[in-house]
Amino acid sequence: MRNLTSEYRHVPVMLEEVLEALEPAPGEIVCDCTLGGAGHSVELARRVAPDGLSIGIDQDDMALRAASERLVREVPDAQTLLLKGNFSDLDDLLVKAEVPGVDCFLFDLGVSSPQLDLPQRGFSYHEDAPLDMRMDPGKQTLTAAEVINSYNEADLARILRNFGDERHASRIAHAIVREREKAPIESCATLAEVIRDAIPARDRRHGRHPARKAFQAIRIEVNGELDALTRGLEAAIRWANPGGRICVISYHSLEDRIVKRTFGEMSKGCICPPDLPVCVCGHVPILKVETKRALKATDAEVRNNPRARSALMRVARRLDTSHT
Repeated sequence: MRNLTSEYRHVPVMLEEVLEALEPAPGEIVCDCTLGGAGHSVELARRVAPDGLSIGIDQDDMALRAASERLVREVPDAQTLLLKGNFSDLDDLLVKAEVPGVDCFLFDLGVSSPQLDLPQRGFSYHEDAPLDMRMDPGKQTLTAAEVINSYNEADLARILRNFGDERHASRIAHAIVREREKAPIESCATLAEVIRDAIPARDRRHGRHPARKAFQAIRIEVNGELDALTRGLEAAIRWANPGGRICVISYHSLEDRIVKRTFGEMSKGCICPPDLPVCVCGHVPILKVETKRALKATDAEVRNNPRARSALMRVARRLDTSHT
């Protein structure tokens, strides 16, 4: 069996920007909602130690084990609490953590490289492995194979178009339905081949793997990622202490749009019609958005860490509304 810690030692994206935005200070409580290999958490824990608390959340058992080993080894004086779960259940997880509030939240969205690299997880279009794509196989029942073999053509096209921004969504959906009539599509390699053959040759000559967007879309559907993000963000805003910081790194426009909309709605003040002489809505801003536009990784970081190429980072700060 390969070493779990080395497998999860991927380079954290936009680390310096995250630390500058979150400003973790000694004694504070920080929560990494997407723990992964603890690349960000190690540095967050180092800055709040020894009296602060570093909470890490992940639904992947391998990630939790690897992160635990790394935190103990690299930040032995830190107080840490690692919890298994999805950030969509952040309310329940933080109740379990028995904390009054949190000073720093981090969401680094997407799938970790080790999950993609392990064939048995069924995420990769490069592997001849069973179609799975579940982040938490022990808890989730819906698999990629079930999506591919049971959803009707219209639903498949909708998922591919909405979640993958796939311009050939209808062609791919039709090809999948036609292929599964012969036999169920059960492997990543078979699905990748069907997708590739459905895309016109002129659009396969350049760029990244032709199945990339479709696999992303199916993964989002299997794991309910967009709904989970909305619930997780709303919970983080509730739990953030006055002055608390929330940092989100997303990797495609759908995620970034949710973050931008949520932060924007929570930062609005009075929403009464402008012709009213006094405010009657009572609406007060809960957040201050710190990033007018999403921040991107530097060219130097992208050269050293290609995963950062599509990263978009937004930051907001919780306002003190106790006197309003």
